[in-house]
Amino acid sequence: MTAPVIHSLREQIREHIVEGIVSGRWKPGERIVERRIATELEVSQTPVREALRELESLRLIESAPNKGVRVRNLTAADLEESYPVRAGLEAIAAELAAGRLAEDCAALEPHVAALYEADRLADGTAQVRHTVAFHRELVRAAGNSVLLHTWEGLGIEVFTALSIRWLGTVQQSYAEEHEELVAAFRRRDPRIADLVKAHVLGCAPRTGSEPS
Repeated sequence: MTAPVIHSLREQIREHIVEGIVSGRWKPGERIVERRIATELEVSQTPVREALRELESLRLIESAPNKGVRVRNLTAADLEESYPVRAGLEAIAAELAAGRLAEDCAALEPHVAALYEADRLADGTAQVRHTVAFHRELVRAAGNSVLLHTWEGLGIEVFTALSIRWLGTVQQSYAEEHEELVAAFRRRDPRIADLVKAHVLGCAPRTGSEPS
């Protein structure tokens, strides 16, 4: 039996703030008050400060002397910057994981099935969740902890959600695109790294769109 994943208090606070940004509770340019979050969640300000510092490193928020912490006014160009880095990492992961996934794609298949349902319902939240989960399993299959840690440090889930919800970045079919990748792994396509890279770059928001 797999042990449940226990998130640290900082991680729980970070997720709370991220959800607030993605859902629109805090709009671009709006101030996030550390003390208010601490009171709301009934925690001390220290873990809230740590979570905010982490989100600042992801460029989701910014702080300035005497002005506090605010949600960054992210543009499509800001969101787009992480995609070439992510594409490179996932191309490496695809090469490393190719043999393993050719034999067994069980970790990827449930997310493809869930994406078909999310596409059918036009459920943006589920599309984000299962798209990110699919790619996390792909990277995890590479069996390289440094690669996985670096990939997770890009804040993939946050930027995917913001690209879809703020900028309306929409793929023709989330499920079909991911099913095609599974098929490529199964047939041991020698171009798998290029296919994964092209897929990720194709998900990037296009410069010129702005958050509404």
